[in-house]
Amino acid sequence: MHSIFVCLKMLPDCRILYEYHNTHDRSLSTGHANSIPDMILRLETMVLSGADLPVAVVRQQIASAIDIVIHLSRLRDRSRRVTEISEVVGLKDGEIQLNCLYRFQEQNEVDGHIIGQLARSAGVLVHQDKLKAAGIQEPSLEAENEVRNS
Repeated sequence: MHSIFVCLKMLPDCRILYEYHNTHDRSLSTGHANSIPDMILRLETMVLSGADLPVAVVRQQIASAIDIVIHLSRLRDRSRRVTEISEVVGLKDGEIQLNCLYRFQEQNEVDGHIIGQLARSAGVLVHQDKLKAAGIQEPSLEAENEVRNS
């Protein structure tokens, strides 16, 4: 645990704390990529490099195991922000389909600091049933976003 605190104090560009045993509801994991589609591709590549499985099977497993992907980026002012939240909605023509729910909208720059907020995209949450089963209502997520952006 001491190593984690030392790492955080050093402000590295990349921190990897990773352990993933099984797929369970409400699991959380981290990965590192330049975008959400790139992260999906990296997952696919990692699985294919360690297992002799058809690509279609790997994509089906990824699409069924992951519900939401949250992408954080370092902006030009060196701050880290959530820049996109997308839902994995399944497969279409053998490709993993993403549904962008929120995207960071830069509004201004003040004294070298980027001002902006997550804005709702046109995409409608497809798997609302999973949120309801977890006791979460999408309007409460919208309210939380408003509080954080005010």
